[in-house]
Amino acid sequence: MTLREARCRFTHCLSLLVLKAETLGYEAAFGEGMDRLTVKDPTSDHMPNSLHHLGLAQDIDLYKDGVWCTKTEDHTLLGLYWEELGVELNLPLAWGGRFNDGNHYSLQWQGRR
Repeated sequence: MTLREARCRFTHCLSLLVLKAETLGYEAAFGEGMDRLTVKDPTSDHMPNSLHHLGLAQDIDLYKDGVWCTKTEDHTLLGLYWEELGVELNLPLAWGGRFNDGNHYSLQWQGRR
C-alpha cells in the first residue's frame, strides 16, 4: 500500500470513528494532528515524520454534555471499535489506549503506531 492509499483509507476510517462517537453521545473534535508536515513546531509534541505528520495518526478530543473527556477510559468504547474496524477492513489500525495515549488513533506504518 502506498502512503497515499494509506492516508485515504485512514481518513475513511476516521470518518467512521467520528460517526461512532456521535452514536455514543459524544461530540468529537480533531486535536493536534496533520497540520504540521515538515518542521518541529514548539507548540507540538509531535516530531517531523511522525505518523501525525504523515497523515496516518490523529488525536481526537471527546466531549460529553459540553465537558472535555480527558481520560483514556473515556475513549475505551471508541478504541475497541477502532481496533475492530481494523480487523474488519484488514488494516493495521492502532489505538493509543494500548500505550497510554487514549485519544490517539492511527494506521500503523513502517513499524510505527
